[in-house]
Amino acid sequence: MTASASRTPRRIIATALLLAALGGCSSAHPANRSDTPPVKSKTDAQAWAQQITEHMARTAGIETDPATVDAFFSPCTGKEGETASDDRYILMYSVKSQVPRAQHPEAVRKIRDMLAGEGLTVKGYRETVDSKPDALVDAFHPNRRYSATASSSGSSDRMYLRITTPCLLPSAERSSPAS
Repeated sequence: MTASASRTPRRIIATALLLAALGGCSSAHPANRSDTPPVKSKTDAQAWAQQITEHMARTAGIETDPATVDAFFSPCTGKEGETASDDRYILMYSVKSQVPRAQHPEAVRKIRDMLAGEGLTVKGYRETVDSKPDALVDAFHPNRRYSATASSSGSSDRMYLRITTPCLLPSAERSSPAS
């Protein structure tokens, strides 16, 4: 069996797992910002973001450091800075990975190709700044309205993987992690 033939089933399985993980966010997102956002507990949203960043890392052949997870829950705000009384939130989730700086462009290229292949629109991409590795890919899912980013961290070997969710409503049946 060739290397590419052996990778195909793994890619299909990875894509199926990602789509299953995204199923929790598959409810119709509001066409109008005053419509009700999808319901997802903060615990489920954080687990979903972790699954996506782990999928990004596996795609790039890198490992994340669980000790560096940062999950920031922020209230959703309207155009005029207003917030709703129903505790709707946005999750900004990030995790770090140690990757030799010279490998950042290749890692980000792999993540870019995977994200684009899974329906995200690449909004930003670079491999170098001033002829030095400083990679970034920023992508957005047009239907599920989340963003995924992989980026270098200046001059270090650190890479960041980030997910930002759309506005979500917490579910009442589960307890949530502290904001």
